[in-house]
Amino acid sequence: MPKRGPLCVGEKVQLTDRKGAMITALLEDGGVVQTQRGVIPHSSLIGMSEGSVVTTQSSERSFAVDRNGVPSGAASDSPDSIHDKKKPWKIARHVGGWSYTVMRPRLADFVLSMPRGAQIMYPKDIAQVLTMGDIRSGMRVLESGAGSGAMSLHLLDAVGEQGHLTTIERRSEFARIAGLNASVYFGGMPQWWNLLTGDFDVVAKGCEEHFYDRVVLDMLDPWNRLEQVERLIVPGGVLSAYVTTTTQMSRLVEMMRERGSWTEPEVSETIQRDWKVQGLAVRPNHQMIGHTGFIVISRAMDVGVEALHRRERATKDTYSDVDDATPSQTLEELELRDISDRKLRKVLRDLEHQATVVTSNTGQGTPVGS
Repeated sequence: MPKRGPLCVGEKVQLTDRKGAMITALLEDGGVVQTQRGVIPHSSLIGMSEGSVVTTQSSERSFAVDRNGVPSGAASDSPDSIHDKKKPWKIARHVGGWSYTVMRPRLADFVLSMPRGAQIMYPKDIAQVLTMGDIRSGMRVLESGAGSGAMSLHLLDAVGEQGHLTTIERRSEFARIAGLNASVYFGGMPQWWNLLTGDFDVVAKGCEEHFYDRVVLDMLDPWNRLEQVERLIVPGGVLSAYVTTTTQMSRLVEMMRERGSWTEPEVSETIQRDWKVQGLAVRPNHQMIGHTGFIVISRAMDVGVEALHRRERATKDTYSDVDDATPSQTLEELELRDISDRKLRKVLRDLEHQATVVTSNTGQGTPVGS
């Protein structure tokens, strides 16, 4: 359920200053938020409404401040103090008076700021999986590869308490990180989540056949998991696979076609570019989030039914490798051509005509090849 009303202990808050810098903190009794421009006691945030503004308090560098914001004694001779005397502007950064807007973090903000061990999927890729993978409330979803829990949190939120999510994570420490992040976000371990640890093929054997509406794979070799996925997914179910390299993507797509149990895979990537809008200064930001991964989407055919695939033209052999050719083979025999003979003759006629017109007017000689 969405949280409303005043902020309370045990909630995460997001502090954003006028420059867009963000700090995320979990509210605790006696806690304090350390910033480069002073401190913010948690007591000043607890009971505050979202959309409020809080100002940092002075954090004198002549005292050591513990995690609860309590001075623990003088530290005037500490290396930091001596360092600050040489650089007085550093002391000014701790005098307080800097303002932050207070909000509850969005799910995307929570994911980007949460503690993690494995690399997480970016929100732009997660959104693509949820939308193109058609993951909705009440669905039964199988996920392989929890990582730090970024995708898991979104799947749990999407299917809701009426649905069910089963996640298989190979590494126990990653499973623990994902579980703890979910507990912090939902205020406890979600009851509609079954988090399992072990090898995907081994654990999946204990899952019910044709039980899952959707399957999400985020792993190194998803093509090796297709047999188990076909056994577990319902006919018409959607498989979404996230891979980072072109070789992974190509191998997965070709294996899906070879097995014949999947509709023609849809492959896409999402590139994010933010914009600066300030009066008449409207332009893209200099930095952007480019390639992070490929999303491969396909639907499961019914058992024993062969998928329909587009037939490639005979003149376009995209599979033969010229390095594998025997000495007696030629490029034409391998059909490594992207242009038909008819199109080639038309191009030559057009070019010969144009060259003849140009040379007849300039007197530069006969066109080459005529």
